[in-house]
Amino acid sequence: MLATVVWIGGLVTLSLYVLPSARQVLAPSEYAVLLERIQKRIDPAAWFSLVLLLGTGMIQMSSNPNYEGFLVFDNRWAVALLIKHIMFVGMAVISAYMTWWVLPGMRRIVLQQAKGKINSRADDEARSLYKREVYLSRLNLVLGVVILALTAMARTS
Repeated sequence: MLATVVWIGGLVTLSLYVLPSARQVLAPSEYAVLLERIQKRIDPAAWFSLVLLLGTGMIQMSSNPNYEGFLVFDNRWAVALLIKHIMFVGMAVISAYMTWWVLPGMRRIVLQQAKGKINSRADDEARSLYKREVYLSRLNLVLGVVILALTAMARTS
């Protein structure tokens, strides 16, 4: 449960409170620096939580009396778990994309701006990356809430 709190809690805090406030008061270059620093602190905990959730989830799934075998979806619990696993993979893919493509792209633009290499193409790319970061953060938050709802549904089955 602690891994869930760390992962989903971090998403809620960042998506609803920290990043929107930072976007309002910081220049894009400062915002990118803040994101980099946050990422360095949160990513290890988030990825550890993902791995821990995967491992404990498999153990709990296989020991649940509703589990009737691999790819057997003949009860409400199994369907909820299938959808939950699909959402989990989606969140992991989104997190990986943000970690290894979006945020490094934002850092690259900040470095270009620091060197005085500012042009309209870099500005357009920066706006695109910021929009993508906002969208993906919110999407990950929604998927996290859906996972929690599916977990509750599976527990009541």
